[in-house]
Amino acid sequence: MEGHIKSQLANGIATITFFHPQSNSMPGALLRQLAEEITKAGHDTAIKVIIIQSEGDKAFCAGASFDELISIKDLETGKKFFSGFAMVINAIRTAPKFVIARVQGKAVGGGVGIASAADYTLALDTAFVKLSELAVGIGPFVVGPAVERKIGTSAFTSLSINATEWQTAGWAKEKGLYVDIFKTTVEMDTAITALADKLSKSNPEAMAMLKKAFWRGTENWDTLLIERAEMSGKLVLSEFTINAINKFKAKA
Repeated sequence: MEGHIKSQLANGIATITFFHPQSNSMPGALLRQLAEEITKAGHDTAIKVIIIQSEGDKAFCAGASFDELISIKDLETGKKFFSGFAMVINAIRTAPKFVIARVQGKAVGGGVGIASAADYTLALDTAFVKLSELAVGIGPFVVGPAVERKIGTSAFTSLSINATEWQTAGWAKEKGLYVDIFKTTVEMDTAITALADKLSKSNPEAMAMLKKAFWRGTENWDTLLIERAEMSGKLVLSEFTINAINKFKAKA
């Protein structure tokens, strides 16, 4: 399998890093592995806080793997693939630890979903965002609840409809997706390290209770996001979507 997931624990801080050579786009197997690592970290009493990041200095996450999307030939396979992002979002949601996201580059589709699902997201000022799903004939169904929860219905609607245009990191901060943005990686990493260090010394029980309170009202997401995955799995089989993905891949 191309790409990898790596986990590192130091001083009560778990850092989970994902990588794929195609702009950190995520095939199903990597998504499931990422979800498993987040869940494992959530259950580990030695871990007080979780950081999610990707490798490289360009894209944070380019969303779903187009190579895998175009290979889907039946509804069950499609549902299983899109369930990968559902599993990652739900793993972040249910982990009784705060999850910090480090967004060092552009985020597309599922990448916006991961950044939105994190409890506290910091980014570079070059970390533009785009929900491109409609442009290839699908829709941000799986990540939608996480994005809408974070930035509100109006901003989520505009991001979903204007599927071919990037929104700036400044826009993402203004809408609440990013807590803060930085000009350099050094500044961003300094802020993340300082926050993670403070949280690692905070009361785990209080943080777990706060986490549960923050996510109140999302208890149905275990089923909702899988239902959304089935919607995307159905659309990806359509002639319109197949043609749109092939056109996109031809330009890439």
